[in-house]
Amino acid sequence: MTTSAPATPSPPPLIRLRGLAKSYRRGDQTIPVLEGIDLDVPEGDFVALMGPSGSGKSTLLNLLAGIDQPTAGTIEIAGTDIASLSEGQLADWRAANIGFIFQFYNLMPVLTALENVELPLLLTSLSARQRREHALAALNLVALGDRLDHYPNELSGGQQQRVAIARALVTDPTLIVADEPTGDLDRHTAEEVLSLLDRLNRELKKTIVMVTHDPKAAARARRLVELEKGVLVAGALG
Repeated sequence: MTTSAPATPSPPPLIRLRGLAKSYRRGDQTIPVLEGIDLDVPEGDFVALMGPSGSGKSTLLNLLAGIDQPTAGTIEIAGTDIASLSEGQLADWRAANIGFIFQFYNLMPVLTALENVELPLLLTSLSARQRREHALAALNLVALGDRLDHYPNELSGGQQQRVAIARALVTDPTLIVADEPTGDLDRHTAEEVLSLLDRLNRELKKTIVMVTHDPKAAARARRLVELEKGVLVAGALG
């Protein structure tokens, strides 16, 4: 009689949301934005989060990034329930674990590309030389090693977004969150940025959650998750 080997248990998801809810107060009214969100995201996944305006996409992204706190429910990322952290603990966790890519780049206009990428490293114990080496490596990764001394107004929109991606990568974050990263770019430049995100996911195994309204951008992700009126309607678990 033969016995089969026990199945290897699946690793826990990198992101695990259960019963997540978020509402805001407006005078005497409570305005629900997210209700009862259950979502698993495995490590190394690339998720596109879509939905109509006002569906709660950006709110969910801010909750994942530790920028906002939920009204109810749990947010576990790499085993840490970030909803239970104090503001100080959350700031430290966010600096160590999250790379955020914004639609409008959010670069400091008075800083060079290299200095913008270095900014997140100022919160670490790295020396000035080490910070420069890390920032230069990140800029080389996004093919901007020849633009390190350029200021944002000397760069194209696509180049500015690549600087923003390098800044998000420089701390080697657990999770990259991107809020409409191609929303301010023409189609050709948007494709270049999406190809870069695809490379980060496939080659560097970075976990990415991207909010987008563009079906062509969403098609570059591995999985689509849709929100409607604060409720997940597709692709939540698994």
